[in-house]
Amino acid sequence: MKKTAIILGATGLTGGLLLDLLIKDERYQSIKLFSRSKIEGLPTKVTQYIGDLLQLDQFKLDFTADQVFCCIGTTKSKTPNKELYKKIDYGIPVAAAKLAKANKIDTFLVISALGANAKSSVFYNRTKGEMERDVLKQNIENTFILQPSLIGGERKESRTLENIGIVIFKMIQPLFIGKLKQYKITNPKNMAQSMINLANNTSHEEVIITSNDIKRITNNN
Repeated sequence: MKKTAIILGATGLTGGLLLDLLIKDERYQSIKLFSRSKIEGLPTKVTQYIGDLLQLDQFKLDFTADQVFCCIGTTKSKTPNKELYKKIDYGIPVAAAKLAKANKIDTFLVISALGANAKSSVFYNRTKGEMERDVLKQNIENTFILQPSLIGGERKESRTLENIGIVIFKMIQPLFIGKLKQYKITNPKNMAQSMINLANNTSHEEVIITSNDIKRITNNN
């Protein structure tokens, strides 16, 4: 039986790559996008719902599918206001998980970050950790939380500081051995493919997927 997938964050780097893969994947008959802006030129198997994701409940009746892929995320430079930052990075994924639970969607995947910790003194890490904690509280049967390191790749919007960081990280990659391997740059295509593989192999034991495991899961079709 063919599946329906929901993507939040399809206008971003990883979400866009995920969308491309799902369009080509014959296991999916329908893809629903929830976002603030429309993507042009998509095939008929994709339906777009445009609106304010900070008010995700407005989409409750349309928020039905077999799987939810949450690729929402912002940055400090893009969203310097901490209150708004938390509404995006914490609020949207948790609201999506609550809707998935209410609408009996049994597979939910969300991108977090390496170092996420609800008790961290670092705002970014604490926000991601609190998001993970409250997504898991929904007790969705097949929940997977991906914790990538710095995600490489070219983005549509300019992220100067992040681009500089990626260049530096690429230069020092050979030094990341042993326990430091988890800090190697995460390939966004690997991220997208690993999410699809997890969604279609829900017997995977780990709920928290660290950066070390993303590439391995990518190759496990």
